[in-house]
Amino acid sequence: MCGIVAAVAQRNITPILLEGLKRLEYRGYDSCGIALYVDGHLQRSRSTARVTDLQAQISQAGLEGFTGVAHTRWATHGAPVTSNAHPHFSGERIALVHNGIIENHEELRAQLIEAGFHFESQTDTEVIAHLINHLYAGDLFEAVQQATQKLRGAYAIAVFCRDEPHRVVGARLGSPLIVGAGKSENFLASDAMALAGTTDQIVYLEDGDVVDIQLHRFWIVDARGKSVEREVHTVIAHSGAAELGPYRHYMQKEIFEQPRAVADTLEGVEAITPELFGDGAYKVFSKIDSLLILACGTSYYAGLTAKYWIESIARIPVSVEIASEYRYRESVPNPNTLVVTISQSGETADTLAALKHARSLGMTHSLTICNVSTSAMMRECELAYVTRAGVEIGVASTKAFTTQLVGLFLLALVLGQVKARISEAEQAVQLRALRHLPAAISAVLALEPQIIAWAEQFARKEHALFLGRGMHYPIALEGALKLKEISYIHAEAYPAGELKHGPLALVTEAMPVVTVAPNDALLEKLKSNMQEVRARGGQLYVVADGDSHIAASEGLHVLRLPEHYGWLSPILHTIPLQLLAYHTALAKGTDVDKPRNLAKSVTVE
Repeated sequence: MCGIVAAVAQRNITPILLEGLKRLEYRGYDSCGIALYVDGHLQRSRSTARVTDLQAQISQAGLEGFTGVAHTRWATHGAPVTSNAHPHFSGERIALVHNGIIENHEELRAQLIEAGFHFESQTDTEVIAHLINHLYAGDLFEAVQQATQKLRGAYAIAVFCRDEPHRVVGARLGSPLIVGAGKSENFLASDAMALAGTTDQIVYLEDGDVVDIQLHRFWIVDARGKSVEREVHTVIAHSGAAELGPYRHYMQKEIFEQPRAVADTLEGVEAITPELFGDGAYKVFSKIDSLLILACGTSYYAGLTAKYWIESIARIPVSVEIASEYRYRESVPNPNTLVVTISQSGETADTLAALKHARSLGMTHSLTICNVSTSAMMRECELAYVTRAGVEIGVASTKAFTTQLVGLFLLALVLGQVKARISEAEQAVQLRALRHLPAAISAVLALEPQIIAWAEQFARKEHALFLGRGMHYPIALEGALKLKEISYIHAEAYPAGELKHGPLALVTEAMPVVTVAPNDALLEKLKSNMQEVRARGGQLYVVADGDSHIAASEGLHVLRLPEHYGWLSPILHTIPLQLLAYHTALAKGTDVDKPRNLAKSVTVE
């Protein structure tokens, strides 16, 4: 969601800014732009198309410069039109880009209009540009410091001034921003990937920081205005991970990368031990008597699956909350609760805010399951497990989800061990099952041709139902989310036992019903629910295990997975639903990797 790249250098930075924007496209955007200092003036180019179109515009205009900012925007305030695209100017002096949402923008806009400023957009961002210009008295750094004191909300900004051409100032609060340190050049960006190939020396700014980057130095002050030193990290952001190779889309590539991603996530796991989650994990796990899982979207469904595992294996009560809802309601805190956050990016604004809210209530023990080792979530939490899914470009999460499930299953086993609820023999059985998981996923991926046939029928539909029971109900939720995200087919998921309590009214011949049907203790109950669908003329698409004894017939389509996988069955049953969504979207001709209105990294509330 929104991306920032900025630079001060002694060379033409246009290619660096454009390449950075391309690397940030995965975050989701609907417009993009660049502003440069050129021969004593501010110049910019903006587009509501893709970065490649912006690049063509810039090439035609011959824009080059040594100081500048660039941005990909995901619309919040104002439609995705050129006048609302970043960078925003204030007069001919200030150029600014912004991620986040300014909550008091209307109040500030009224004040600035009264002061004589003219607004050209509907964005909250233009307010910041005019505010800085209004406060500017010859020192951009001081003007930004003063301006941030008047802002309420979340922001990461990068701004430069015509009158100080070798300087860019950045600030952050609740939205990620990093410094990239170079030789006689320095950079700002939303994440390290934007600077891959340019610098690997990265400084992660903290909330309230304001940073001044110049040719030969950068310096930072914290929220209190005191000069601070932030650690410089060497971060290798592999640009090769963003290459498609033989695949048509990143989502397809990432679905097929799951055997490797799971194997990488399990690398080094030689035994079930608390130290997998960090030093001091045993001490924390021994103290806690409940879990609170906080997450959003797909990660929330991973948390719902983990609830079944942890309560069954470790016998510890688990609450799973949508992060964006949790901090806005009255809750009953328990200081012996382990707060678990789940996030692909580790920068999800709602989840970070929910974590801080839980901490403010006295729940100090925290753990994150996260894919980015350098993220804010990793820095905020006491304990962590890093999933090694690699870079995920497609907006619809696939390999990040399955590797989250692997990390959460390990957590269930470790908690079961610490609480003496699982034997050493059973731990060994489950560890062997985890190690076999990459091969089991590969076997499911081989079923793609049959799923393609299903997708051709789904592409003609407008609605779909997904059913599951027990720990496979969250997998039905995830399958419905994937289908609606990228194919734009309306899809909903229900526990199968809820059919007769309302959803059965929707079932007709035109309504495909996808059923997750592993050969577990609930299979016979699920078969009864399937009969309810058939009796109303519904078309069933059943993802079953090989030994489920469900026979295909007219109106009943069956996909047989090679084996039943016990506790890890939800991971295997996820794969066909990912492929179904992908191939349905492909058949419909939608933008698979960048579905409309959605962003990859949701860094605003």
